[in-house]
Amino acid sequence: MGFHEVRFPASLSFGSIGGPQRHTDVVTLANGYEERNTPWAHSRRRYDAGAAMRSVDDLEKLIAFFEARQGQIYGFRWKDWADYKSCPVQAEPDYRDQVIAYGDDVSPEWQLKKTYRSGEHVYLRPISKPVVGSVHIGLAGELQTEGVHFEVDHTTGIVTFGHPPNGGDEITACFEFDVPVRFDTDHLATNLSTFQAGDVPSVPVVELRV
Repeated sequence: MGFHEVRFPASLSFGSIGGPQRHTDVVTLANGYEERNTPWAHSRRRYDAGAAMRSVDDLEKLIAFFEARQGQIYGFRWKDWADYKSCPVQAEPDYRDQVIAYGDDVSPEWQLKKTYRSGEHVYLRPISKPVVGSVHIGLAGELQTEGVHFEVDHTTGIVTFGHPPNGGDEITACFEFDVPVRFDTDHLATNLSTFQAGDVPSVPVVELRV
């Protein structure tokens, strides 16, 4: 799969419309009860970048970015301004934000994750596109040093320790992250006169499984 490790201009994604999408199969039984199932383990995010276009300069940046990705061919990074940190958007990240795993004396590699919690129920979202320089790791309550105690693959979100963490040791992390996406169209319908009159183009973007 073609993917460019470049972020869609953050100034253009700010103000876009979108969020997580689920896929649920609902079957209504003869007695009126329902059976609900999903083939998706993880949600898939969709956005419309057109809503964030504010000027002719924005349109020019969009067209250049679209052409460089060759439409739907190459994926890219997207900053979701409503959800791009290991902590709440208005808070400051702390290396104890997220518990991503517990050591097992065997594996030195662990995937970054973000936990979404509501009451007793949680959803664990794999984070595959952390932002360079934003990842901080804790082990058994102690802040670790990147390049000394661990390394981060910023294209996969995998953290690799110099040696497997001890069994039961809590591994924590904080980070900023992007969403891997692609354009969900091969056609940009733009019109300068209607844009100046307030009619913005539709620019659908969809999350990729990576």
